[in-house]
Amino acid sequence: MSVGTMSSFQEAPELDVAQWFNTAEPLSLAGLRGRVVVLHAFQMLCPGCVQSGLPQARRIAATFRSSEVAVIGIHTVFEHHEAMTPVSLAAFIHEYRLGFPIAVDRPSEEGPIPRTMAAYRMQGTPSLVLIDRAGHIRRHAFGAEEDMKVGAEIALLMAEGRGDG
Repeated sequence: MSVGTMSSFQEAPELDVAQWFNTAEPLSLAGLRGRVVVLHAFQMLCPGCVQSGLPQARRIAATFRSSEVAVIGIHTVFEHHEAMTPVSLAAFIHEYRLGFPIAVDRPSEEGPIPRTMAAYRMQGTPSLVLIDRAGHIRRHAFGAEEDMKVGAEIALLMAEGRGDG
């Protein structure tokens, strides 16, 4: 999703969250307008998330200023529900030294797919969503993504939003 005019991009659905970690107050996409937002959807028991998605999210958070780029992890559980409790997630966040805000996707009453995951039509985890400064989805990817490509896309979104790109 990186071509078209600004008005042709889909507005990012608001996150539907049951709980937050690593933030004093709940976050909202509306409250993050003016920043590029990087959503990294993951599950604790997902090998691809542990091996590539979460380390990439940590690198992005370390590379870009938080005043320009907001990195948000979203723990979106669609399997092994009994094992992935908030207590387990808190230990996981500590052990993997994840310092960026992490949301717990609100479970759905209709089935195993949680609400934010369904709203974004994610195929699974890890999933990466880049949201521009105006709140539009500009990239939506499933699986491991190349760091250089993701970094370049973030930089382009940062420049575009400032009017110098």
